[in-house]
Amino acid sequence: MLTIKLLLPASLLVVFITMFYFNDFGSVNNDRTSERFIVPAGLDNDHITEKLNSENFIKSTWALNFALNWSKFNGKIQEGGYKLSRSTNTWEIAKILTKEPYLKWVTIPEGLRKEEIAEILADRLGWREENKKQWIKKDTTTKLNYFEGVYFPDTYLIPKEESTEQVAKRFQAKFEEKFTQYSKEASRQNIKWTTVIKLASIIQREAGGESDMKLISGILWNRLSKNMRLEVDCTLQYARGNTPNGWWAPIKIEDKKINSPYNTYMNSGLPPTPISNPGIKAIEAVLYPEKTNCLYYIHDNSKNIHCAETYEEHKSNIKKYL
Repeated sequence: MLTIKLLLPASLLVVFITMFYFNDFGSVNNDRTSERFIVPAGLDNDHITEKLNSENFIKSTWALNFALNWSKFNGKIQEGGYKLSRSTNTWEIAKILTKEPYLKWVTIPEGLRKEEIAEILADRLGWREENKKQWIKKDTTTKLNYFEGVYFPDTYLIPKEESTEQVAKRFQAKFEEKFTQYSKEASRQNIKWTTVIKLASIIQREAGGESDMKLISGILWNRLSKNMRLEVDCTLQYARGNTPNGWWAPIKIEDKKINSPYNTYMNSGLPPTPISNPGIKAIEAVLYPEKTNCLYYIHDNSKNIHCAETYEEHKSNIKKYL
């Protein structure tokens, strides 16, 4: 039986492989300029490679996927920011994208105190214990009115190497940006901006959701106008500090006797500083409260709010809903 073998000349095979490599695995061009490439949260590798292709960082999506799945790199691309240049070949891009990004996404929920924010930052940015202490004790205490309440809840893209001081300033700058339009309204109503943030920080913690923020605001403004004590649990939680069940665990009867200027069961008016870092809806609630004659409120187990104009009615609500 005659077997016929067709063989490519070695030189032609080298040319073919070289062309294949540079067409699919080679760099896009010779521009060595370093550019920022952002990987949004929630994207899988396939969508990320499509994004790289559309932004002209690679020649071939299949080539990058092949490189990413090669045993040497094998891993999912993390969300965040990377430095890439169009002179980098596909293998090197795969190597970069399977390492830690130099920019990290950090999401801060509404209503946290700065110690809780420090925990999130430490987890996302790799802070050590001394970094957290620096943030809590120094970086957030440099300005009298910036002790709490101005570390704006949002999603940030932060360099891993950014100092704790720079991160604090980043959060403060975001607060100033967001609060600008509301400071004008506060001035028009003759309300100090610090008062707005103090009250917003309480509303943020006291509300069962955005839907009852303006009603709670109206009730708290009513109490302040009558020089009544606010008697809100969240200020006691702030004064009490951390517990085995967290910073905001339900208060106990003995907590109402805490000797602190933040104890609104013992002291009239607002606490000396905000007690959390509020979002925009809580700030708006302070400036645009719901008109009400209520002076008291409770939330039932489903977080529905029930307000009362008199203490007797309030006691009835407690008996009925709690």
